[in-house]
Amino acid sequence: MEYDLFVIGGGSGGVRCARIAASHGARVAIAEERHWGGTCVNVGCVPKKMMVQAAEYAAWTQDSHGFGWNTQPGTHDWAALMAAKDAEIRRLNAIYVKLLENAGVDWFFERATFLDAHSLQVGDRVVTAERIVIAVGGHPAWPEIEGAEHGIVSDQAFFLPERPRRVTLVGGGYIGVEFAGIFRGLGAEVDLLYRQRLPLRGFDHDIRDALVEALTAQGIRLHPNVTLQRLELRADGCKRLHLTDGRQFDSDLVFFAVGRVPNTRSLGLEKAGIAVAANGAIIVDAQNLTSQANVFAIGDVSNKMNLTPVAIAEGHHLADRLFGREVRNWSFEAIPTAVFSMPPIGTCGLSEEQAAACGPADIYIAQFTPMRHTISGRRRRTLMKLVVDQASQRVVGAHMIGDDAAEMMQPIGVAMTAGATKGDFDRTIGIHPTSAEEWVTLRVRTRVAGVARAAE
Repeated sequence: MEYDLFVIGGGSGGVRCARIAASHGARVAIAEERHWGGTCVNVGCVPKKMMVQAAEYAAWTQDSHGFGWNTQPGTHDWAALMAAKDAEIRRLNAIYVKLLENAGVDWFFERATFLDAHSLQVGDRVVTAERIVIAVGGHPAWPEIEGAEHGIVSDQAFFLPERPRRVTLVGGGYIGVEFAGIFRGLGAEVDLLYRQRLPLRGFDHDIRDALVEALTAQGIRLHPNVTLQRLELRADGCKRLHLTDGRQFDSDLVFFAVGRVPNTRSLGLEKAGIAVAANGAIIVDAQNLTSQANVFAIGDVSNKMNLTPVAIAEGHHLADRLFGREVRNWSFEAIPTAVFSMPPIGTCGLSEEQAAACGPADIYIAQFTPMRHTISGRRRRTLMKLVVDQASQRVVGAHMIGDDAAEMMQPIGVAMTAGATKGDFDRTIGIHPTSAEEWVTLRVRTRVAGVARAAE
């Protein structure tokens, strides 16, 4: 075989897998057909976070007045933001290639498809490998409705030539609520449509309720319990939305944020005997092994936990296991995550509903206006919540919406991974004055969840 390992996909997970395997002495190659760094670096987490940061400045200008500044609002230069974003992404693309070269990995800026379980068509050449890793990620889903072609998905949102005046987001998940805040913060009129009563399906219900309050406070118009039935392109170029409840309204931009789909089409998986699920995701076991004994899949393409750090951990772990002497273990039980809404959300572990399904859980909640906003006068509230297994007193869930939520949730994830109990939180000295100290001063139980199920 020409290589010990060939990785298809140059995103964060694939690049990490290739680099670590090469560091163990394996002969490694990797192919990427679109952009090094994958979705996260190019049309996902990184540029999105830049746009979130850009969108915060207008509100901060208003906040400053409460502290004695006479800062005046300016006008936002969309083109300048896009140019800065593009320059940073080019820098990151180059870093990924340099990392591969320094590790001794052969890289191909080509599409790779299967010919059989050990052979790949890479551009105009055929390569063979003992083992193959599929790390091609996913892409945004389009809704199957009339007129969908008149909208956009997230990949296109990062390359708009100008900021639209009226934006409608369709979908109440991560992407929908994040871009609603981005466009609103940069001055657009924003509508957000979602099928359920609350956005962020699967998140803790208190966080979802608080998010509705926060979105409304920003002037984002919410449309719960509704779906888009048809999209009509008008003669003046605007888009008319026809909703399932009979309402109609116009928007300059309709942004579909209705989920993502694994990138498995046209990879030639059938030639290698690799099984996929009905949604196109590659079926893998706990060790990321596919139905073919020498082929593995990591990251979003397996549709397990679609987060960049999870893909990186899977790639690193797989490379260690296949070629290394020591295997680093990751905890996939309590994974800290963030939603960069405004304000941001941080969460780790079980929601109240999930914990209650397993037995009685003690719930602790703090709600307050942070010091900055008691002075600025802006309607920006914080909610912090701990979910504690009543029997063991282990903290099994932590949830927050408010300033710095994402930054706080990372060390809380460390504590939860280590098995911290509510008593461990209670005996930790807080840092004053901070919002973070609330995590260690939640003394009064708000309620008990799951009692009825435990009594059955």
